[in-house]
Amino acid sequence: MNNRILNICSSVILLSSVVLSAATQAQTLNDVLDQARSVREAETALFQQRITEFNATAAADQQRLMREAAATRTQIQAAVQEKTNQFSANDLQISTLNVEMREKANTLGLGELFGLARQVAGDSSTILEQSLVNAQYASEDSRVAFLRDFSQQDTIASIAQLERVWFEIQREMTASGEVARYTGTVVEPNGDALTAEVVRIGPFTATADGQFLAYIPNLSRLSIMPRQLPEEFLADAAQLHSATQGYVTGVVDSTRGVLTSLYVERPTIGERIEKGAEVGYIIIVVGTLGSLAFFYQLIYLVRSRMAVTAQMKNLQKPINNNALGRVLLSFKGDGGKIEEDSEVAELRISEAVMKEVPSLERFQPFLRLAVAAGPLLGLVGTVVGMIITFQSITESGSSDPKLMANGIGQAMIATVLGLGIAVPLLFAGALLNSLSRSIVQILDEQSTGILAENIEKRKHV
Repeated sequence: MNNRILNICSSVILLSSVVLSAATQAQTLNDVLDQARSVREAETALFQQRITEFNATAAADQQRLMREAAATRTQIQAAVQEKTNQFSANDLQISTLNVEMREKANTLGLGELFGLARQVAGDSSTILEQSLVNAQYASEDSRVAFLRDFSQQDTIASIAQLERVWFEIQREMTASGEVARYTGTVVEPNGDALTAEVVRIGPFTATADGQFLAYIPNLSRLSIMPRQLPEEFLADAAQLHSATQGYVTGVVDSTRGVLTSLYVERPTIGERIEKGAEVGYIIIVVGTLGSLAFFYQLIYLVRSRMAVTAQMKNLQKPINNNALGRVLLSFKGDGGKIEEDSEVAELRISEAVMKEVPSLERFQPFLRLAVAAGPLLGLVGTVVGMIITFQSITESGSSDPKLMANGIGQAMIATVLGLGIAVPLLFAGALLNSLSRSIVQILDEQSTGILAENIEKRKHV
């Protein structure tokens, strides 16, 4: 191609030189015309010559390229045919080997073995998914996903797969009988994640920083329970968390968290009282007043009994600071001498005893009233709670237990509060009545005895 270009360029240069030389020799216009005609004929002849050479050269190149392409195509077709034959042979060999493998598996009874292994893997995946042991191994490959995939595969399991099924089951069994301490991620009630030291008791309970944790299966994470167990359980958790050896008390939930979640949902005393509403507060006020009256009167009766007992040891010198002393002093008349008239003395003694009785039996009528009013107020709360229950059923048109729980809870709490104040105040009233009667009996016995002794002395005189 380059040679053709060089030839064309040399011919053009030669033609130009001829034209220039001819132009220099022309003398007339006819000479110029003849020279131009001759130059044009020469150029045309040269152009035709070059076209012929170019076409001849292009045809040779095209033939050469076609021959090269045909050779390459033949080579590629041969390679494709070779690979196709090899693929067919390999596919036939694989099919033959699969048939042989299935025959050997059926001969050895491995089909039942793999079926049993898949069944065990499926059952174990359900158990392990709900196990809080997963939280400890969350950073590793998901054993639950592996067991679930293994239980659903329809091909013969490999030795490595069978070994891992055994390993995961054995690891769960081992973890179920140990108390482990590890550092893991814990989710706070507000959703934030933090790294904490976790103490796990088998697959039953887990604590972190003295707080109980709940397991979230879909996240394979442990979360701090929004409501914790009572203080005595938290104390055991803190002691377990700080222990390094020996035996300590721990909380074990055999249901793997179900009982713990139900226990923490139990309402506190304040929440129970609040559920009793207005009637519950009235019952508590009545019970509080009755309790204050009981303790006040109990202290008074105990002190009175002690003073009367001390006075009984020295009846000859009555003192005005106790009931028995005041009754004995009533024997004396206005002049400070013992009344000689027995009838008058008896009347004065009766008057003195009757003066002491109101202070000794103080608050007992109120306690009897509180004992009677407690169950009645509880009954009122029960009726109000049932009204709320029926109203919720009417408004919703269904008997959903969650809708009825509020009214039934109020009814039951009111009943419990009413009985809760009535029963203790009943025993409290009986105790006060017994103490007051014993003191009155001592007053009657001692005053009657002294009166009889005084009358007997006068008869002898």
